[in-house]
Amino acid sequence: MNYRHAFHAGSFADVIKHLVLVRILTYLQEKPAPFRVIDSHAGAGVYDLAGDEASRSGEWLTGIARIMQARFSEKAAPLVAPYLDIVRAFNPQRELTTYPGSPLIARALLRPQDSLVACEVELTARKRLIKALHRDTQAKVVDLDGWVGLPAFVPPKERRGLVLIDPPYERKDEFEQVADGFSAAFAKWPSGCYLIWYPVKSRRATDALARHVAEVASQAPTPGSCLRLEFSIAPQSAEAGLVSTGLLIVNPPWTLAAELKIILPELEKPLGLGGAGRFRLEVAKP
Repeated sequence: MNYRHAFHAGSFADVIKHLVLVRILTYLQEKPAPFRVIDSHAGAGVYDLAGDEASRSGEWLTGIARIMQARFSEKAAPLVAPYLDIVRAFNPQRELTTYPGSPLIARALLRPQDSLVACEVELTARKRLIKALHRDTQAKVVDLDGWVGLPAFVPPKERRGLVLIDPPYERKDEFEQVADGFSAAFAKWPSGCYLIWYPVKSRRATDALARHVAEVASQAPTPGSCLRLEFSIAPQSAEAGLVSTGLLIVNPPWTLAAELKIILPELEKPLGLGGAGRFRLEVAKP
């Protein structure tokens, strides 16, 4: 599996991940105390949808392009609006040509008292991210492997915030690496919120990761919960590319599950390929 951000910018997986990211950060904004976002595998930050990588895959055409044109109910529209407003801000001419990555989406939701730390070791992506953030005093880009950065940057001095774990899954042992990386960070900051993305290609690997994360969270001094979300746009097959995406949210906002139950059903039709998509939303068990 290869999930380099540039090839999949604006895909259905990005839509799901970034909608959840925005809902979590919107919740954190409700209290005046500052928070920090830590992005373990940040990517380039901004992606040209007409560029070589994005145009080669064309995944944004059945992802963000469809969502920008979709109509949402009175209940779902206000929940989706903050995410869509951020995407529109990167496309002022109304034509969809640019898609923001996780660090730029997070930056759009930072208040003056909040901050962002983004880890990126790939040179070209890191340079693009630094350029995209324009020497922003609230955002720090570090040349550090995310698995080293995770335990190094937690707990943040703000004691509130979100850790986004979104590696490329290029290595065969990446699921084990995610499990170990989360465990190391959580041991130092059990009260933080964690958003873990994963591709659904092997049911054995995804189930093992979910069980591990849920077990680690449950063993904290104050036991935490783990919400598991998976969204599929088509049936899984050997020939298909990525058609199912997953998220694990540890210590989720208490409002998140109810919000997702409103949002997700309205994404099934626009994101589905050859029929409606489907989702599962549940509390992960050890």
